[in-house]
Amino acid sequence: MSGTTLRQLSRAALGARCAAGLSLQAGPFVLRIQGADPVLADCLHAYYPNYPLAAEGSFADAQLTLKPQAWVDRWRDRPRQICLEDGLAFTDFPLEALLANLEWSFNWCVATHANQYVMLHAAGVAKQGHAVLMPGVPGAGKSTLSAYLIHRGWRLLSDEFTLVRNQALDLHAFPRLIPLKNDAIDVIQNAVPQAQFGPRIPGTRKGTVAHLRPGDEHIQAMHEPARPRLVVFPTYERGSATTLTAVPAAECFTDLTHNCFNYALLGRQAFQMLGALTNHVEAFRMRYSELASAEDTLSTLLARVIEK
Repeated sequence: MSGTTLRQLSRAALGARCAAGLSLQAGPFVLRIQGADPVLADCLHAYYPNYPLAAEGSFADAQLTLKPQAWVDRWRDRPRQICLEDGLAFTDFPLEALLANLEWSFNWCVATHANQYVMLHAAGVAKQGHAVLMPGVPGAGKSTLSAYLIHRGWRLLSDEFTLVRNQALDLHAFPRLIPLKNDAIDVIQNAVPQAQFGPRIPGTRKGTVAHLRPGDEHIQAMHEPARPRLVVFPTYERGSATTLTAVPAAECFTDLTHNCFNYALLGRQAFQMLGALTNHVEAFRMRYSELASAEDTLSTLLARVIEK
């Protein structure tokens, strides 16, 4: 890393860097973004100010280029497109949806290329280096719960990608903006008034989306690994009490394989690492409706596991 964060660039310098190509460090990955359009610099300035610039000449794990569309697409209110490193358009969108499409494009690059990791579709949070993994299908409530926890003393590892690199089972942090959908936006804004959100973006394939920006402390700690201690499969259910149900090891392993982006591709490596992960953690299913109760339950559970 260069040691310089994006917020330390003047607005003019940021615009010039975007036009030439700007490289940001996000956890173990370098994202290179290019585009002379001032809306790109405005977006990065507003929502990525605490991310460090990558060292000069760093290899880019993902390369995104913002380009204008032809007049017919502008007429259709899709005036911008994002192209990947092959130069082909990956997505086009209205101007107000730039932030969401940057995030989705970066996610796609990581999910399809970062096979040096076993990648789990799971949120990850930690306290004092001890991590809780929360795998789940979309709608399970893991992003909403993560957004709440990081404002209650937990460290954000990732809202979507849990990265396991080696047999030591260290989890590599990948803190990003947390995308909240539909009713979850109001839930977090009411529960955490100080939370910093991007714009509400209606009409996406996921409904209305708004991105929560993690605080500086989560970005500054992004190169500190964490040790997995718990796997908790959350399920939000309106009106329910917070309940925990122990998950047998075989069932935990099966569910982890179902939530692994690259399990089939990595084969034996993923099998062995997820088996080791299963043997290293305690696993539970948690049903909840109240965020404060869920946080208290997780804190108590983690403290008990650490004391063993």
